[in-house]
Amino acid sequence: MLKLSELIVPLFVIGILLYGFLKKVNLYDSFLIGAKNGLVTIFHIAPAVIAMVFATNLFLKSNFLGYFFSFLSPILNLVHVPIEVLSMALIRPISGTASLAVMNNLFSLYGPDSFVGRLASTLQGCTDTTIYVLALYFGSIKVKNTRHALSAGLFADFVGIVAAFVITFLFFG
Repeated sequence: MLKLSELIVPLFVIGILLYGFLKKVNLYDSFLIGAKNGLVTIFHIAPAVIAMVFATNLFLKSNFLGYFFSFLSPILNLVHVPIEVLSMALIRPISGTASLAVMNNLFSLYGPDSFVGRLASTLQGCTDTTIYVLALYFGSIKVKNTRHALSAGLFADFVGIVAAFVITFLFFG
């Protein structure tokens, strides 16, 4: 089985080359056109990605979430949920990398098999990077009005956050 998994990609490439050869396609020119189109796509996506990374870093470095959620600290302490988990839940729709960094920090502080670690893992699996995805995809094709995509995506993230808390409390609480 290991040998087969190592051969899948080379066999796929050979299959594509063979198919192009049989269809009498100029493979080299087609490859160059595809590479050019890939670079154009990167050129269109790069500004949206750079803007999103800049905004995320600015948001995280400002420690806005720590100040914003400080009033919830007594309530969260009663149910033994650190404020960092709530911060992770709100960062997740913005940046997957930032939420992974928060989760890694939670693993270091509480351990991956603790209630907090399991809650963080469940949150990571129940939500998506909605704002990042919208910025990337809509930004790459220059769509300015996202219409209902943002509200639908954020609603799905909210449902995922609630589900993560409920599931973790049911199974590990």
